[in-house]
Amino acid sequence: MSKVLGIGSRVKHPAYGDGVIIGAAAIAYKVCFITYGIKDVGKVYDKWEIIEAIEADETVSFSEAERSLIKILQTWSGFSEEVQMADKWNDGMLILKPGESGLQNKEIPIETFFHKIVMVRDRIRVMEQRINSSKLTDEEKVNLQQYITRIYGSLTTFNVLFKYKEESFKGESSK
Repeated sequence: MSKVLGIGSRVKHPAYGDGVIIGAAAIAYKVCFITYGIKDVGKVYDKWEIIEAIEADETVSFSEAERSLIKILQTWSGFSEEVQMADKWNDGMLILKPGESGLQNKEIPIETFFHKIVMVRDRIRVMEQRINSSKLTDEEKVNLQQYITRIYGSLTTFNVLFKYKEESFKGESSK
């Protein structure tokens, strides 16, 4: 018998390509494929490659399913959520003041700067997903993941711009 897969498990079907399990019934999985959309695949089907197995859970809340779907969309389609800047920065300016006298300041709307920071964050997330789904060895993946974690850590300075803490950068823990 095939291994029971949980919601969020990633698979590669010989006909439909890459997909993610978004639901499970008694005899079939509901799988969202990048190119072919949502298809039902029997639980005993064994011709696909399991890219990432997630342990099956008996109950999945709507919010968990919603978070999984958002993660799937971000990973596979380049979809990015709308991230909000903290209200206190609305209509603000970032002023770069040169240390050399006689040079003019450079002013940039904080909103413009914030959106650039969010784009960097989103592109790092995509790179992280591609590394995790690559054919690199586990050791190579861990090494690259450590660099990504350090990049996030370097960007935590900009967390003050984010309206919601869960959307901000998280680096290495000091523990």
